[in-house]
Amino acid sequence: MAMDRRQMLGAGGLALAAVSIGAGRLLAGDARAEETFPYRLSDAEWRRRLGPDAYAVLRREATEPPGSSPLLKEHRPGTFTCRGCALPLFSSRTKYNSGTGWPSFWRPLPDAVGTRGDRSLGYARTEVHCRRCGGHLGHLFDDGPRPTGKRYCMNGLALAFVPGKA
Repeated sequence: MAMDRRQMLGAGGLALAAVSIGAGRLLAGDARAEETFPYRLSDAEWRRRLGPDAYAVLRREATEPPGSSPLLKEHRPGTFTCRGCALPLFSSRTKYNSGTGWPSFWRPLPDAVGTRGDRSLGYARTEVHCRRCGGHLGHLFDDGPRPTGKRYCMNGLALAFVPGKA
């Protein structure tokens, strides 16, 4: 029986899920290797630029522990950008408290993100990545608020916050 994300987290399976996702990515190969993005760096350059935790999320599609991101408590006007390439991704006006433990938004900025199918946990999900560098941001779900009904559930390690006009 496949568990959904909330059941898995409730059962304490986050560490197992992270290991499973990582193992699945290693077996399947990095999907980004097959795609071309306008902003590219070598693997060594990504490692230097991001550090180990952000590298694991953005370049190897890991997931940070729920509730660990300081961006959960970021409520100032501004823009959330890609930590890999600084592309503006989300306005603070679309951020909301989803109760999941990850920064969540109901809409990205125009032409900011891309999506692709993800079956790394054994069931279909929609992965969200930066349109410019291909960095893994998180996943998209259909349980968000109006007006879109979408929840862009993002890893805080994949984002940076720039205060200012939203």
